[in-house]
Amino acid sequence: MLDGISGFFRSIGRAIGRWARLFVAWAFWPFLAARGWYIQRGWLVRLPVIGILALLVLLYGYFLVQTQSWTGFNPSFVDQYKLAERKVPAGQEIPAADGASAPATKTCQRAAIVDVVADLTDFNVNQNAWISSMLLYRLGFFGIDWDNTPFLDNKASFQRGVNQAVRRTSVELVDTLGRVRGTSGINGDLQDARGKLQFDEFSWYFGVNPFGPKTPTPSYYRSAINSLRKFNTDLSNCNAVFDTRADNLIQFIDRIANDLGATSDMLAERSANSASGWFDTRADDRFWFAYGQLYGYYAILAAAQSDFSRVIAERNLGALYGVTNAQFQAALRIQPAIISNGREDGWIMPSHLATMGFYILRVRSNLVEMRAVLGR
Repeated sequence: MLDGISGFFRSIGRAIGRWARLFVAWAFWPFLAARGWYIQRGWLVRLPVIGILALLVLLYGYFLVQTQSWTGFNPSFVDQYKLAERKVPAGQEIPAADGASAPATKTCQRAAIVDVVADLTDFNVNQNAWISSMLLYRLGFFGIDWDNTPFLDNKASFQRGVNQAVRRTSVELVDTLGRVRGTSGINGDLQDARGKLQFDEFSWYFGVNPFGPKTPTPSYYRSAINSLRKFNTDLSNCNAVFDTRADNLIQFIDRIANDLGATSDMLAERSANSASGWFDTRADDRFWFAYGQLYGYYAILAAAQSDFSRVIAERNLGALYGVTNAQFQAALRIQPAIISNGREDGWIMPSHLATMGFYILRVRSNLVEMRAVLGR
């Protein structure tokens, strides 16, 4: 009996060993063949090959470091703005302090939303390298898109999620928030920033469609940062408009709720149709895209609470806003080391996509409620 059991396990071990040897032979035969070709060549051929290999080692080393280091990552970074200390809505004149004489020139309140959007973009392209347009990210893993692999794509997906929130907000800044509808034109700086932020996320210095040199994605986003900060400088000098009416806040919240609804649907579709646990190679980029979107919208909506403080006070939205912020914070505390897309009732491989989708729906539900209160 025992001999039969031990023989069974030995046969399994031999089978695993045989398949492992076949895999190693398959994986390394190109390198062995290249070595044989290399040692038969003279130094006129060997030196350029060594140079190319050294360059590849440096490039991949830099790529690996950039994809794994998240400089400035802080889900609570909005606290640095001290928004609770702002007593005047965005765009309104800041009165002189009690007992102080009136200043010679007027000063208006900066838009916290614009500051946050500029800083989120700065976080993406200045504090960190923009991964999605890097050459080695574009080339993929032996021709396979990095998003279809289980590694080195989390930061890129997170950055694109943050950028999704930034792009959506830039549209609202141009169409509603940065102008008085019907009585003022579109602000040129906001218009420029919106156009730059909509630029393709994957452009490198050279492309094939169309063929030729290109301006890389980070350059456009850096230009957008300058335009956003120029707008806020003009606003603080009372030379620009930021319209903090209730109907503008309604539309802004509605757009964000719709955007989060689309992301929730994306997570639900993947969770339902590709529940492969730890072996779902697309689960990680779906998760980190949603996480990045929440990261961006949490800061943007916290800024909106300050910019629209008068409207929020008039409609008694403070408590509901506080609950929404708490739900954002709870979602941003979910930071698993390995993303699993298992069955929702599984106990070995959890469903992180379903968990993230649940939190997104909670946030969206509160946004819908806030919109209903504002619309009464």
